[in-house]
Amino acid sequence: MAFSCFSRGKGRTLQDPHRPAKEEENIKKEDQKDTENCNSNTEEEVRCVSVLVVGAGSRGSCYTSYATCFPKLMKVVGVADPRACVREEHRKLHNIDEDKLFENWADAAEVEKFADAVIIATPDRLHKDPAVAFARKGYHMLLEKPMAVTPEDCREIVSVCKENGVILSVGHVMRYHRVSKKIKELIDSGAIGDVVHIQHMEPVGYWHFAHSFVRGNWRNEKESTFSLLAKSCHDIDLICYWLGKKRCLKVSSFGSLSHFTKENKPKDAGSRCLDCSVEETCPYSAKKLYLERAEKGMFGWPVAVVCSNGVYDIESLTDALKTGPYGRCIYDCDNDVVSNQGELCYNGGEIEVHDFTARMTYRIHAKHTAFIPPHLAAHGGADYYLIENFISAVAKGDPSLIQTGPDETLRSHLLVFEAERSRRESCVLHLDDEL
Repeated sequence: MAFSCFSRGKGRTLQDPHRPAKEEENIKKEDQKDTENCNSNTEEEVRCVSVLVVGAGSRGSCYTSYATCFPKLMKVVGVADPRACVREEHRKLHNIDEDKLFENWADAAEVEKFADAVIIATPDRLHKDPAVAFARKGYHMLLEKPMAVTPEDCREIVSVCKENGVILSVGHVMRYHRVSKKIKELIDSGAIGDVVHIQHMEPVGYWHFAHSFVRGNWRNEKESTFSLLAKSCHDIDLICYWLGKKRCLKVSSFGSLSHFTKENKPKDAGSRCLDCSVEETCPYSAKKLYLERAEKGMFGWPVAVVCSNGVYDIESLTDALKTGPYGRCIYDCDNDVVSNQGELCYNGGEIEVHDFTARMTYRIHAKHTAFIPPHLAAHGGADYYLIENFISAVAKGDPSLIQTGPDETLRSHLLVFEAERSRRESCVLHLDDEL
């Protein structure tokens, strides 16, 4: 995450720690390591929450791994997934009863409610129907982002959750990132005055974009949704979070598909990386992205996504690259998604606060938990904090523990939809009072 925030009033800067301070002799290190000695939810404090997982792919499995690390806090009691190998894997891992294994979400929704909460991590276009169905059954819900792929569906999900009094948490994990929370705290404290401009960039890695948005599940809108919603609704949500009650008045977005096209395919390139004459010089080579990882024994994400049959070995991976979408030439796919007076910056390290008035520099360290399970360490540990807060909210019946609740999430989603409309219509949109 890269972030710059410009403000007026106090002439202070929070900036990249690698920038040299102008007054080195006045640098003052904050004497705070901000390390919590233990997890905020101890197993003695809250009851165990039973969970049904609907869609047990990468994200669903990530969240359910919390149960293996904290079995007295969370128990997975059911799984709905069309892949038999995935259902069997979760049955063994979580000791799930046979009658709680479902091929699809609808079958799970038809039976009498048997869990406190549901984790919905189905493909983007399969969010609304299960979300509405399980909310009506009274399940508290962790819904992977985006909430849904149309404004109408997002509104319906929020409405049904409110009508049925269920807790809704949406998977905007970056709100739970300790640095994001520290930035919010500093802005709210007035450390840099009133914010008048934010410049935020999400540096999606070249291989990550190739994996997910050119070859992968989010490569075209027909099967998923547009990239601003699929990937960067995180970023719009963060900006809304940092700005608090300030509302958006206008929105503009411009962009088009320009690089990953058939016109840019190298001469003599093959249709698949495994038999391509220019593969060795291509940074997007599937052999480099997947086979080289597997040869080192690295069968986690993203390799695990390619091995959709649940068999994680070189032979299975090679077969998948020969026949599946992840082995295709990156330029020959069916993708259609695109991608002062005071300053605050963060670029992956500690945060520095420069007080120009006092000619002092303060280094801020965001709090972090002493132990974060490896399977929940993605997004800087934010995956862990999101599922921890959700389980605690359900156990205690306290929706205030959710930082990504229905109203704020709906607002940020609607902004994303308006931004995409601006891009398609090539115009600046003036927003109504709802946003």
